[in-house]
Amino acid sequence: MTDDAKPKEQGPREKKTLLQTLAFFGERRSLVMLGLGFASGLPFMLIFDTLSLWLRDAGLSLTVIGFFSLATLSFSFKFLWAPLIDRAKVPVLHNLVGHRRAWMLVCQAVIIAGLAGISALNPVANLPLMALTAVIVGFATATQDIVIDAWRIEVVDTERQGQMAVAVQWGYRGAMIAAGAVPLLLAEHFNWNISYLFMAGAMLVGVIATLCAPREQAHTIREIHTDGINQPKPLEVGEWLVRLAILLVGALLVGSGLSGDASLLSKFAGGEALEAAWKAKPNGVWLQLLGVLAGLVVIIVAAWPIPKVPTKPGVYLSTALGSPLKDFMTRFAGVAGLILATICVYRVSDFVLNIMNPFYRDMGFTLTEIAEIRKVFGIIASMAGVFLGGVIVARLGLMKALIIGAFAQPISNLMFAVLAMSGHNTGMLFASICIDNIAGGIAGTALIAYMSSLTTAGFTATQYALFSSLYALPGKLIASQSGRIVEASAQAAEHGGPIGLLKGLFTRLPPESFTAAGAKLGVSAQAMAAGYTTFFIYTALIGVVAIVLSFMVAARQKPLETETA
Repeated sequence: MTDDAKPKEQGPREKKTLLQTLAFFGERRSLVMLGLGFASGLPFMLIFDTLSLWLRDAGLSLTVIGFFSLATLSFSFKFLWAPLIDRAKVPVLHNLVGHRRAWMLVCQAVIIAGLAGISALNPVANLPLMALTAVIVGFATATQDIVIDAWRIEVVDTERQGQMAVAVQWGYRGAMIAAGAVPLLLAEHFNWNISYLFMAGAMLVGVIATLCAPREQAHTIREIHTDGINQPKPLEVGEWLVRLAILLVGALLVGSGLSGDASLLSKFAGGEALEAAWKAKPNGVWLQLLGVLAGLVVIIVAAWPIPKVPTKPGVYLSTALGSPLKDFMTRFAGVAGLILATICVYRVSDFVLNIMNPFYRDMGFTLTEIAEIRKVFGIIASMAGVFLGGVIVARLGLMKALIIGAFAQPISNLMFAVLAMSGHNTGMLFASICIDNIAGGIAGTALIAYMSSLTTAGFTATQYALFSSLYALPGKLIASQSGRIVEASAQAAEHGGPIGLLKGLFTRLPPESFTAAGAKLGVSAQAMAAGYTTFFIYTALIGVVAIVLSFMVAARQKPLETETA
């Protein structure tokens, strides 16, 4: 094991100087993490976002384009095959480069081949093949994320997870900028096929980073013992097929519920009714949540061993999926539920802000003003917030950073309420967006570092994949109701009541702010502004829940860690 890949340190936390904290960003592991973050963000953006422009240019309908977003469905339930990444060895490569790097290289090879394959296709003539290739690239990208997160956690001690989180986010955001701009410029000057072929070559950044990466600490593989089980081979194969089919149904329910898109399920019996129910207002979100929970139940059924009849598939699946969760619940007995609740709620106040572009337009800002401030200064502020979050984690520790991040988010949300009161004011727009992005960067880094600290050897990939899927669940579900909350609040404000009192704050709005939006809804500009303000106060109150939970976790988990030490 090299010096670059020390195992997680134990014992009292040593206070590092600011210079020592900053010096880590120039070390090999941090620079490698930048490249791996780039390799993670590039294919996701190319499949999820940029590909839609190519399909639209080719004359395809919005319905077809929307169906392609299902290529990233695998990100919602990647925890299901993460146990395979923890346990299975890649032949030959495992001995040459180590467990995690071997898996990275396999994923990157599939991604490069997939993007190159897409570049050779015509979306009109080869639409099914392009869709299948996009799904394969999406699956390989989700798998690569599993491996990169596990390597990041295993290659440094807990104290440096903040800095590693900074590096991976910087690389990821840099890739999203590159994948959102470079392919468009290449397509403009050449064509989309050459554009995607070039981006396939850009994935070599990830391959180089992987080859330069130090090995993680000696990887622990948790064996699953099925030697004593006598089961006829035909029955074993049949049981595997049945269990995997049930597992697939559960995964589709979970993934479709999280994405709010049941179009894939509509191809099966009863799926059309399910799709219509999820889109129904205002109760569709609750049915969507029930769909996610039903999917989880189906997954449990698929992995549950047959009572009193031990079989190889039953033992393997129940152990592979159940042991990581059991390990977490055992290590954090008495506080595990609180930790999971904190992870679920921590970023909700940020995730529900999915109507910000309509908000800016309703205030009267031009597209140029929004682009210049949000896409330029907002990105810079976000990168700065990520960096500041890493410094806070390194200097103050995980729990203090978690609490600071929890405070930052609702405060930044209230800035948008102030922006609504100011009307069409570019200076206030600049301040609000920058503060929000800095706060989001701090909170995101703190949460990544904290979730990384909760994993244990042998289960790193599975546990982190579970946490990362879990923390996005409530935000995705609640975000679907953001527009309805604004409109309902605006209509309530128009007819008086407690929300109507807020209209007095908007008596001096410029004529371009909220007038057109209010007219579309049939309310005054002041009522529309009050509706948005109510929404921002609501999101800040969700953040208060995260603050309370963070304090409770900090108070209860710290004594537990002291006892364990």
